[in-house]
Amino acid sequence: MNEPRLNLPELTVSELSASLRRTVEDGYGYVRVRGEVSGYKGPHSSGHVYFALKDESAKIDAVIWKGVFGRMRLKPEEGLEVIVTGKLTTYPSRSSYQIIVETLEPSGLGALMALLEERKRKLAAEGLFDEARKQLLPFLPAVIGVVTSPTGAVIRDILHRLADRFPRHVLLWPVKVQGDSAAAEVAAAIEGFNALQEGGTPPRPDLIIVARGGGSLEDLWSFNEEIVVRAAAASFIPLISAVGHETDVTLIDFVADRRAPTPTAAAEMAVPVRTDLLVNIESLARRAFSCWRRNQDARRAELRAAVRALPKADEVLAIPRQRLDHAAVGLRRALRANAHIHRVHYSRIGGRLGVQLLRTNVERRRERYSAIAQRLRAGVAANIAVHRSRLTRERERVDAFAERARRAFRHLIAARQARAERGGQLLAAFSYRGVLARGFALVRDAAGRPLRSAAAVAAGVPIEIEFADGRIGAHADDRPESKPGSEPTKPRAKVIKSERGGGPGQGDLF
Repeated sequence: MNEPRLNLPELTVSELSASLRRTVEDGYGYVRVRGEVSGYKGPHSSGHVYFALKDESAKIDAVIWKGVFGRMRLKPEEGLEVIVTGKLTTYPSRSSYQIIVETLEPSGLGALMALLEERKRKLAAEGLFDEARKQLLPFLPAVIGVVTSPTGAVIRDILHRLADRFPRHVLLWPVKVQGDSAAAEVAAAIEGFNALQEGGTPPRPDLIIVARGGGSLEDLWSFNEEIVVRAAAASFIPLISAVGHETDVTLIDFVADRRAPTPTAAAEMAVPVRTDLLVNIESLARRAFSCWRRNQDARRAELRAAVRALPKADEVLAIPRQRLDHAAVGLRRALRANAHIHRVHYSRIGGRLGVQLLRTNVERRRERYSAIAQRLRAGVAANIAVHRSRLTRERERVDAFAERARRAFRHLIAARQARAERGGQLLAAFSYRGVLARGFALVRDAAGRPLRSAAAVAAGVPIEIEFADGRIGAHADDRPESKPGSEPTKPRAKVIKSERGGGPGQGDLF
């Protein structure tokens, strides 16, 4: 059996962990590791990311700090094969080693395609690629918003193609189309165009074109990010995706309202050809004028045919003219007969309207009005008598109530006077002034507080003495110590003033 090595130096657990950490960090430093992401659950509440890298036979913990994770273009996903670069170190609390990841990239094109297919299935399951969600493009947009790089050839191709087909007002939102922050900038541009007010400054676009030139899958990866896809799906403005060449496919192509194979094709989709529209308008105008002319010719032919079928004016008016002549002859006789009939009727009525009839009618009305006036005077007199009787009764009731109120008031005054007298007697009985009237005096200190014992008075302290007939001021003399067995000597006070007018020659009080 081996003997224990008692001569080895003694280490604490912390010292041993620190030594191991220095050995690992000095021996390896920065490493580049290929593995599959395992145990990834998203960022922790602190913002840091914890997961593991594994292969067929080994596993190592990995950590991405919050600041590094925010700058990463490719985020880790469960099952994704990646290549990470970072610093190897230990975690003393668990006696394990781990890698602090600083960069993360997919392990070959196959990993990116697998990630793209997985993300595509996830977004399709949410319904973001449904055809029912897609909007129709406006026939002739007044303002077109373009999201692309301001320095590339894409914006020049779009402007040139729009100028050839139908010049429109173009708003450019400059963004990065490749790199770590490209996805966030593209999503912010789409949301920014949607946030513009209609009729404001700058104007709100009627159509959005998201464009980029061709490139590899890694170059176009920003347009596969979820933030870009969801921003395009949430756009209320119709959107055309023109990312890459015709063979390049990104996730924004599936969610856009229309996909253009190239940026130039997107400009062609956005507006029609102005010359074609002018030709169509001229053709339609010629067709409309030709139709109008044919319609006028047909109406003119119909009118002529109708004129030939109508009778002549003299034939149509002959019978009515004959009737008018007969009516004119009979009208004279009818007017004379009508005037005679009315004259006879008025003469009959005038004979009945004599002076005596009017006098009789006036007398009858005068008698009727006299009877009404007499009944009115009798009713008023009766009403006055009734109200006078009622007022008399109400006056008697008021007098009765007034008399009751006077008796109650006298009784209340007497009760209050008796109560006040009893209170005065009780106050006089309990007041200290009654005690003063029997020959006693009240001693107060300078603050006006009563002094209840001689021990409360010190030599030279001003005091105030109140008698029944006034107050005087005094000072307390020195008090000699009381001898054992003898009665305590009372303090002596010297009179200094009297409220009753007494002078200092009055002498001592005790």
